[in-house]
Amino acid sequence: MKQLFGPPRALQERPTHYCPGCTHGIIHRLIAEVIDELGVQEKTIGIAPVGCSVFAYDYFNVDMQQAAHGRAPAVATGIKRVLPDRVVFAYQGDGDLASIGAAEIIHAASRGEKITVIFVNNTLYGMTGGQMAPTTLLTQKTTTSPLGRKEGQHGFPLKITEMLALAAGAAYVARVSVHNPTHIARTRKSILEAFKTQIAGRGFSIVEVLSTCPTNWGLSPLESLKWLEENMIPFYPLGVLKAPGGEGMK
Repeated sequence: MKQLFGPPRALQERPTHYCPGCTHGIIHRLIAEVIDELGVQEKTIGIAPVGCSVFAYDYFNVDMQQAAHGRAPAVATGIKRVLPDRVVFAYQGDGDLASIGAAEIIHAASRGEKITVIFVNNTLYGMTGGQMAPTTLLTQKTTTSPLGRKEGQHGFPLKITEMLALAAGAAYVARVSVHNPTHIARTRKSILEAFKTQIAGRGFSIVEVLSTCPTNWGLSPLESLKWLEENMIPFYPLGVLKAPGGEGMK
């Protein structure tokens, strides 16, 4: 019998270590499916920095390089410039990208580096215990903001994707989510467009993926999906902010 559906070739077949309900696994699969569809598995290089994202090297069946905390865009830049025929992507969390790595991501976008960044935003530091991140929502409680984030004390959450859309070198910028099947399909489409943008040599591309962290949110997997939809999406609206054809939010 002919197999019509199976695991992506660009993904390793092994048990996941991620917490129950974590959506990293969904995002991994979508990236791997896109790599398979484009036929670039043998020429793809992924960058995994510090955080839950670091374990990406255990799952992708492509060449992987670990980077220091926040430095994935810088490492990706070096690899892409030395090996311009490769498809290079960085896989980063919000604590990594939006905090210690803020300078790297802004300047990579400004320079128009021909790399693709998958930015997983779950509004806190997942690996190290659920501390407040630059993307933590106002009033959201974390281990370092037990009374909730307060604008006067902690400042406002950063909208990284909107910031990067202003960079002249950014060619494709989108924010998506994986909280239900419809949006999972849209996320796959955006990741595909981001990789196509790089392959076409059009410039920097980034896809922000709103994700859950049931363990540090203190919610069940199902409750986490609902919390994302009801709390994150109103503050972090979904859509394509910038595309090579000039499209804005949609």
